[in-house]
Amino acid sequence: MPHPRLAKVAAVAGACACVGAGAGVLGSASAENGNGAPAGAAGAKAVHQKHHGRHHGGPLGRAVHVDAVVPNGRGGFATATVDRGFVQSVSGDRLTLREGTRRATYKTVTVTIPAGARVRDNKRTATLADVKPGQHAVVMRLPKRTVVRAHDARRR
Repeated sequence: MPHPRLAKVAAVAGACACVGAGAGVLGSASAENGNGAPAGAAGAKAVHQKHHGRHHGGPLGRAVHVDAVVPNGRGGFATATVDRGFVQSVSGDRLTLREGTRRATYKTVTVTIPAGARVRDNKRTATLADVKPGQHAVVMRLPKRTVVRAHDARRR
């Protein structure tokens, strides 16, 4: 596995999201339905669909900006930052993203991408110059590396 620390962070985040979502569904499903009886299987299914119909990957699956403090393995801490949005421009080592959804903008950020960053464009190894305006992109600034993943925006 080429990114063991990234994989561990992702696995822990995914597990936490699944446990939290599961606990929420179970808690809602076991609630009383108004006449003192448990909501039952039908209630659990409705709650599951309500909570998971549009949110893939748990509560952070659709996050547009995340700042996380993670242990650095040497008794200290480091900051990991994730920015997700639509590429506005690429100029040299600077990538400008419009963070948000197709219909709403959270903010526009310009991120300086270091020379050794790992860049993927449509699942292929690329350079920052290959990333084009209009693409959907995620920039992960981790303690030891920066990763940029871009892909053509899907039409809905």
